Amino acid sequence: MRGSLVALSVLLALAGSVSAAPPSAAGRPLPERLADTGGGRQLIVAEAPDTGSTTGTVTWWELRRGRWARVGTAPARFGAAGLAEGRTRRQGTNTTPAGLYELPFAFGVRPAPAGTAYPYRRVTDGSWWCQDNGAREYNRWVEPLPSDCRAAEAEHLVTYPTQYARAMVIGFNYAEPVRGRGAGVFLHVDGAGATAGCVSVPAEAMDRVLAWADPAKRPHIAIGTSAGDLAVTTY
Repeated sequence: MRGSLVALSVLLALAGSVSAAPPSAAGRPLPERLADTGGGRQLIVAEAPDTGSTTGTVTWWELRRGRWARVGTAPARFGAAGLAEGRTRRQGTNTTPAGLYELPFAFGVRPAPAGTAYPYRRVTDGSWWCQDNGAREYNRWVEPLPSDCRAAEAEHLVTYPTQYARAMVIGFNYAEPVRGRGAGVFLHVDGAGATAGCVSVPAEAMDRVLAWADPAKRPHIAIGTSAGDLAVTTY
């Protein structure tokens, strides 16, 4: 009898340990599988199937009562040459930099959509993004174009009324810019095809993201692939 009770106790203990086991990684929300989410309560994830992909998916998530909930999803486009490791990416390679980044501010040729709380700058005829490696304002919005930033090495934002109708700055190489690594990487509205290194989504999705993004919740964007060296879960 005692032996039976011991055996039963062991079985119950094993059953309890199985029921208390954490869920598998595959069953957890994507942000919970990332190495880092930036410490905020909102997160955008831009995920491509592999490093050579020019299309994929953007999902945006919010931390609610301690668990990440998916708020929306949309098809995404990436650089014409796919994705590259952000820490070693080179300017002019048409690659989208993989990594985890802040979203400093939003901007657009058009007014911000209704409900937008995010810092938003309207594009004017004098608005440029300086990409000149020799300029003091490298990888910065400038207005007007400074004398040390060549127009040929800058984007005149107003000349992209479709892509920059509405956009968010991705904080790649932004806080402490490294010359030659790249400048002007944004989340913006789709153009005709793949991007020059940005992430793009349909106009309706861009509007939804802007109306949802809350600066008080410190949103970040994670960019990467589904698996491999640039897997989004490693950032």
